[in-house]
Order: sequence, then structure tokens, then C-alpha cells
Amino acid sequence: MFLAQQPRPETEEPQGQRVQSLEPGVSTWSHHHHPDMQGVWLLPLLLLLGPRPQPALSVIPEEEEDPNFWNQKAKEALDTARKLLPSQTAAKNLILFLGDGMGVSTVTAARILKGQMTGNLGPETPLAMDHFPYLALSKTYNVDRQVPDSAGTATAYLCGVKANYRTIGLSAAARYDQCNTTQGNEVLSVMYRAKKAGKSVGVVTTTRVQHASPAGTYAHTVNRNWYSDADMPASARQEGCQDIASQLVSNMDIDVILGGGRKYMFPKGTPDPEYPTDPSQDGTRLDGRNLVEEWLTKAPGGPVRVETVQKLLQATQDPSVTQLMGLFEPSDMKYETQRDPERDPSLMEMTEAALHLLRRNPRGFYLFVEGGRIDHGHHQSIAFRALTEAVMFDSAIERAGQLTSEQDTLTLVTADHSHVFTFGGYTLRGSSIFGLAPSKAQDGKNYTSILCGNGPGYALRGQSSECHWGSGGEVDRRQGRPPCDRRAPAGTPRTGPCHRRTWRCWRAGRRHAWCRAT
Repeated sequence: MFLAQQPRPETEEPQGQRVQSLEPGVSTWSHHHHPDMQGVWLLPLLLLLGPRPQPALSVIPEEEEDPNFWNQKAKEALDTARKLLPSQTAAKNLILFLGDGMGVSTVTAARILKGQMTGNLGPETPLAMDHFPYLALSKTYNVDRQVPDSAGTATAYLCGVKANYRTIGLSAAARYDQCNTTQGNEVLSVMYRAKKAGKSVGVVTTTRVQHASPAGTYAHTVNRNWYSDADMPASARQEGCQDIASQLVSNMDIDVILGGGRKYMFPKGTPDPEYPTDPSQDGTRLDGRNLVEEWLTKAPGGPVRVETVQKLLQATQDPSVTQLMGLFEPSDMKYETQRDPERDPSLMEMTEAALHLLRRNPRGFYLFVEGGRIDHGHHQSIAFRALTEAVMFDSAIERAGQLTSEQDTLTLVTADHSHVFTFGGYTLRGSSIFGLAPSKAQDGKNYTSILCGNGPGYALRGQSSECHWGSGGEVDRRQGRPPCDRRAPAGTPRTGPCHRRTWRCWRAGRRHAWCRAT
């Protein structure tokens, strides 16, 4: 969530940023990128400029022309590294942040966007995860695939065992979609071990809570798409395999469950409370079970179910509430750019709510937090969605750091894979990350800085991948977004972009770590 501050009056002195022309010897002063200008002021302007050629001017802060500026930055970094000492005690609490599909190119582009949303030029603005002192890399692949999916990778980083494509919580001895290979091949997750140790545990995600990444914390299934029993073949049900939603309430007592996925919890035909006239959002279960009621009945202490932001906040302030379930959408939660702030909580708000409840346990807690719609934005080739999700993901990391202590909490940030998402073109510093490169391609046209290797943005003969903006390129002022979400151009036609094989980077500090896909 970004708060706006009023920009300073134009009569004030400019802040010492030099605009350097591409023509030698030409420069002028500018204060358009004022550091006090927050996202709701600057982002609409950036979006308006997005599809247009960028001006041939580069904004250069005056202090960066002085070598002493960079030498001082290096000295500060060295001083910080020298003062860093490894922790001498074991952590009581663990938070694992998972940016689904958040490769290095996504992290870099999100850093630029976050900087520009806060009135800066972009790349110099650190993300919250950039402050973590330890960084490491790990290879991501499935046992049977060079390029992995989120199910097999979830098994790897949550259970410590590499697995097959589209399987969750099972060793590679299990086979995709073959129910009879499930039993005996289950592997245990970090969440399971934390619960056994007497800690409180929670799952927070912007996807459905039955999706591949969060399901890796509690489920064992040969098919990641078996969200409810309606998604399973009759043969699998007859052989005794359980759908993911039923495992959510039966495999372990999860103290906090926040995300989407309502319709997989209710009997078929049950109207959704938010969309009662839309049959596509009705409950889907064939077995007639109401899994929410089962969870409320089964959970010890004071379990509570919430459906709005207000109810969520009230529950976290009630000391009698010991367990919490919030399923805010029938399927995945809305993108941050489309979210109703009165009804649907942000990832940061859900993370904060989870921490308020979980930290009441004197024996500690384990919390899994997923920015899952980063991945979905990339699958749609809509960079605006993916990157705003990544910025919110970083805000959740920052808020968690404010609510916990390095003395007893280990925080990890990672990604499970990357995407065929890139950006380049020698774009000028300060120009919109969604804009055009200053140079032209061989056809004489400017090209977008952002590009997908494959996906729906490919322009087939007789079609156009360009999003036609409204008259004057107006934006929705309330949401700060364009009237249509432009797809990034793609090099190969597909309904959705593929994942990309990555090195996953774990970054850690005395009590912080993060892992970035490359």
C-alpha cells in the first residue's frame, strides 16, 4: 500500500538533478522526479508515457557525477559487511517469502518501478529484500524436467526433496496423475515439522490456498490441479486419493489460512457469498462436504472465519482468536491493481494479520507467504500486473521486518522459477519501465523495453499485439492504471509464456535471507 504526499510547490528550488541531453554539451535542470512524490501521483504519469517514445533526455543527479559519491557508497557497504556477525543462537520463528516466478529480471524491473512510484529515478531505490545481508544461489529443476513448475519446486524448497513435474509433497518415485503411486512416497514439509515442534503455523497467498506453492506446505498429490474432488477422475477417487482442499483441513492443524479458494471448500451448487448470481463461482465439491465448517469444528480453541478486510482486522485484535481462516475470493485473489481495498486485503495486510496471531505462541511460529500473482501476471504477458504484484510482495517483506526481531526470527525470501521475461534497449534512466526504447529496430520503429520470449503478445499476421489506449491515453485515476492492460510483445506465439529454468538465490542475514531466481 502506497501513501501519497503532496508534491512541493513549483516555486521551491529544484533538487539538483541534471537532465543530460544526448546531444553533447546540452543540459538543463529538472525537478519532475521529486523524491516526495508518491506512487498515486507519479504512476499515472508513467503509465501515460508508457507506450510512447521516451524523450532523448537522461536525468543525472548532480552528486553522482562526483567519484567521491561512489567511493563513499562503497565504504558504507564495506563497513556494514565488517560489522556483520553470524547469529549465535537458533531462531525461534521462521518466515518464508516465496515470489512465484520472480526471476532476476522481475526483481530488477520491480526495483525500478518501486523507485519511480516513490518519486525517484528508479534503479537506485533499494527493495526491502535488498537490505538482507546474505545471498546464495541454488539450481531449480524438476527430476523429470529441465524447466520446472511450481509444484515440483514447492516440494524441493519446502520438503528438501526434488520431485517430478506437477506433483506435490511426493518423492520422484510418484508419477504424475497416477493415484496408485501416492502412498508410501509422501515427504514431510517444514510446516509439518514446525507443527510437530509445538509452533503455530500459517499460510498466506494471493492465489487460491490450494494452489501449487501453498499446497506444498501441507498436501501430497500426484496432480497439482486436483483442487477439489470435482477436479479428480472417478478412478482416483475410488483408489482413495484425496483432493488438495480436503488435505488442507485434514493433514494438519494450520492456525492461519489466508488467500483465495472458497469454491473448492463447499458442496457443488453452493452460491458464493460475494457473487451469488454467478454460477461459475459456486461451490464445486461432489462429496457434499463443507470443509470450512469442518475446519471450524475441528480447530481447537477459538477458530474464526473472516471474509472482509474489516473482519480480518477485528479478528487480529481479539485475544480470544487463536486460529483464523480468510478465503476472500472463490479462486485466486484479485490483482493488486484490481483489488477492492474495502473487501480484499493486500498481501501486506494478510501478512501483518498472520503475524499478529502467530507470534502469540511462546514456542514460536512458521509462516509461509506467497506473492503468487507475480507468476500469473507473467503468464498473461502483462508486465504491469506482474511488477505491481512484486512491489506489494516487497512491501509485505518490509512490514514483516517491522513486526519481528532479528534476535529470534529467521526470514527467507526466494523464488521458485523465473519467466521468459526480459527488458533492455538502453532505456534512459528515469524513463517508464513500461515504455519504449530510445533506439529503433530494423523496421524503423521503436520497440518496447519489456519483452517476453513467448506468449500471447506475439503479433500474428493480420493481428496486432498492441493495446489501443483510450482517447488521450487516460487512466483510471482511482486505480492509477490504464484502461487496458498491455501485453508485452513476445517472440513466439503461445497462449501464455513458459517458465524459465533458474538459479534460485537464497539471501540470508543474521536473521534474514533471500533467494532470487536467475
